[in-house]
Amino acid sequence: MTREDDMKEACSHEAEHADNPLEKLRCLVLSRGYDSILQFGKMFRRLDEDKNHALSKDEFADVLIQFGLELSDEEVSEIHSGFDEDGTGCINYNEFLDKLRPEMNEPRIEIVEEAFAKLDESGDGVVTLDDVRDKYDASHHPKVLAEESTEDEVLLKFIGRFEEGVSQDGKVTKEEFLDYYSGISKSIDDDEYFITVIRNSWKL
Repeated sequence: MTREDDMKEACSHEAEHADNPLEKLRCLVLSRGYDSILQFGKMFRRLDEDKNHALSKDEFADVLIQFGLELSDEEVSEIHSGFDEDGTGCINYNEFLDKLRPEMNEPRIEIVEEAFAKLDESGDGVVTLDDVRDKYDASHHPKVLAEESTEDEVLLKFIGRFEEGVSQDGKVTKEEFLDYYSGISKSIDDDEYFITVIRNSWKL
């Protein structure tokens, strides 16, 4: 069983015993794999046609349905109302996704942000997929180290995750980058190992 499989299984179990709806939702999303937070965030952004970074309760429920997540009406209402602090009937999905993303401690966040900064040479907050292709060393990915995938397979899958949905503009945002690595982080308990994986992958 792979690290990713272990995480999926653990999160599925944790979802059944979660203390609150938000934690249950986080576990359900993570039970889909490394890139689940990334893809969940993409779905929010895809539905935000007017780009106001807000979703109504019905839009929020639609995201859950499209992602195949089963929450009760009461749980959906509790999550949405908890983020609708100004009573407008809408939530800022960026703030919501920040809370949903598995927590990374400061050393992990710093190394992921360092990797993104290396890619984002212009400092405009986005990197192109060509930047990723040129600078990503897949030989240090956990799946390659465990001989579960080849370097080419990991690279193609890695890039593909950012190309799906709304990322067809060929750009990767810092939020998307953090979303992706939050899934990897969740599956790795050891800080030093996680930092080494990022440092070697991006040649930091």
